[in-house]
Formats: sequence, structure tokens, C-alpha cells
Amino acid sequence: MSTTSRITLITGGSRGLGRNAALALAADGSDVIITYRSQADAAQQVVAQIEALGRRAAALPLDVADSAGFEAFAAAVKAQLQQWGASGLQGLLNNAGEGLYAGFTETTPAQFDHLVAVHLKGPYFLTQALLPLISDGGRILNVSSGLARFALPGSSAYAMMKGGIEVFSRYLAKELGARGISANTLAPGAIETDFGGGHVRDNQDVNKMVAGNTALGRAGLPDDIGPVVVALLSPQTGWINAQRVEASGGMFI
Repeated sequence: MSTTSRITLITGGSRGLGRNAALALAADGSDVIITYRSQADAAQQVVAQIEALGRRAAALPLDVADSAGFEAFAAAVKAQLQQWGASGLQGLLNNAGEGLYAGFTETTPAQFDHLVAVHLKGPYFLTQALLPLISDGGRILNVSSGLARFALPGSSAYAMMKGGIEVFSRYLAKELGARGISANTLAPGAIETDFGGGHVRDNQDVNKMVAGNTALGRAGLPDDIGPVVVALLSPQTGWINAQRVEASGGMFI
């Protein structure tokens, strides 16, 4: 395998949109490092699928809520790159996260603090720890949500975090531009995955509401998002920078 292959790191790559993105990137010619928090078996299945596509793959444990562990994680990534004879990462997808469906008056400080750790502090300091491993001219893509644009009851805390991620992406683009590194935000709409307990996939009332408020007449599928990730992390799209790209099928327009 050529040591000049693109290598992309995806947090939360064992399931859902992260898994779909990993497979789409592998099909496009990228080697992939994914992370998982607890689903080691699922992560290894993704590794096997990537390898079946002819690409290299590795799965490393990571809890994005535990920023104290990021230095050790970065060392593990560096060791993996050295094992592959690679000099660095060409792409970073900050995807790992979890949802919270709770009204404003029911949201607790503990829930809020956990979301901050996962969705704000985690991507911020993980990107900082990995930055020495990202090659000049690389791509950083942070995952937000359509909920940062439109408001639905029960998502105020989660949406606030994603709004912060969108600001973070712009600052990354500004501060890393001298190295030719682009940073963008991908904001999926409502997607049928197990995220948030399968809220969109399994709750037929929610799914019907989403479909009725989406120009293309249905909720999104993981396969709608993977190709967008590929495009935004592609070497050919580096002039797209500091942008929020929503892939929602035209939800609430």
C-alpha cells in the first residue's frame, strides 16, 4: 500500500453517520482511523469492511468527554501513523457525540455540563492535541446539526453546543489558514440512525413530521451524508473554507 495515501481520522466511527462516512471515504480512496467509546466489536466490523474495500483501517478507543486522555490518544494515533509509514493525517472529522431531548425547564446542570464536555470541550481540545499530526493542506470537518438553524422544542442545550461548534470552525479556518488547512462545518438534518435512541428512525410521529417539513419529502438516511463528508474532505475542495454546509434535504425552508 502506498504511504502517500490519504488518511482520515473519524471520531465516533463505529456506528451511524461516522460509520457511513468511514466507508464512503474508504471507497473514495482514503485510509481511515476510527474511534469508539464502548462498541469495540462494532468498530472492528467497520475496520473489516474498510479493509475489504482495499484500504487500511484501525480502530482506537476514545472518550471525547475525557479531555485528560487526549495526549495519550494523540500518541496512539502517531504510533498508528508510524506503523503505516505515514507522516500525518490529511483529514479530521469531529463526529462523535450524543443527543439530549429535554425541555428547557427540565434540562439539568449535569446534563448541560456533559454536553459541553462531549460537544464543545471535546472537539476543541482533541483538535488541539491532534493538530501536530495534521498535514499542511489538510481538512478539518466538524459536525453540527440543522437544529443550530431551526428550533424544535426539547433540543435547546444540544443545539447551543452545535452553534458553538459552528463558531469554532470559523476560528479554526482563520487561525490555521497559514498552513493551508481548511475547516468547515457539516450540519446534517434529521437522519434515520440510532442517534438519540433512534428518535428520528423509530418514532413514526417524528419521522412523519420531518418528512412533511422537508422539501424532498422524507427524513435523511446515512447514505445521504457520507458523500457530503467525502466532498468536504476532498483534496479538490480546499477553497471551501469557514463554511456551514447543511445537508438536510431542504428541511424548514
